[in-house]
Amino acid sequence: MEATYKILIADDHPLFREAISSVIASGFAGSEVIETQDLDSALELTREHDDLDLILLDLNMPGMHGLNGLISLRNEAPTIPVVIVSAEEDKQIVLQAITYGAVGFITKSSPRAQMTEAIQQILNGNVYLPSDIIRTGKESSQRRSRHEDNPISPELLNSLTRRQLLVLERMSKGESNKQIAYNLNIAETTVKAHVSAILRKLGVHNRVQAILSASDVDFSQYLKR
Repeated sequence: MEATYKILIADDHPLFREAISSVIASGFAGSEVIETQDLDSALELTREHDDLDLILLDLNMPGMHGLNGLISLRNEAPTIPVVIVSAEEDKQIVLQAITYGAVGFITKSSPRAQMTEAIQQILNGNVYLPSDIIRTGKESSQRRSRHEDNPISPELLNSLTRRQLLVLERMSKGESNKQIAYNLNIAETTVKAHVSAILRKLGVHNRVQAILSASDVDFSQYLKR
């Protein structure tokens, strides 16, 4: 029997709430969906339902004030995973949302199948990032140049083993640990060990920083050795 979940959708657009409810109904049969349209009621519902499995949070609904609403929700319910669902496609905002405690960022333009896959990844305990935005880097040229000032040095990349390079390459494509394990034919626990080693060797604190720093790396050059 498929697992069922209890999911809160917080969005002020009824049509979008209806659309995401439909995604959940078809992809996660039997799950319970609760809907709300502003931050205050979302906070109240998290107090009433401490058994929520996931909160899908609109970035621009009433009361949010940008990412301040996310911070309020994380303070109120630190154990409930929160995913930002937004029309926003600026890489910096995506990354800030993760920094402030979101476990994923789903763009409203995502196809239905991609939304289902994203929600499944998050319910499985992974972080979901829109890989197309992370790769293309839709942000201001000033911000972009600042990232380009701090690429991974060849010395750091050469310190990675071949398998670690392969894992980092797939991380930079937005793949979850489970996907990486499948594609490289290794155990998921082995992938987690590689990810920890990669973060340590690159001197970064989390997966998002590693993905960012590796976004412009030509892996074929390093995998030749």
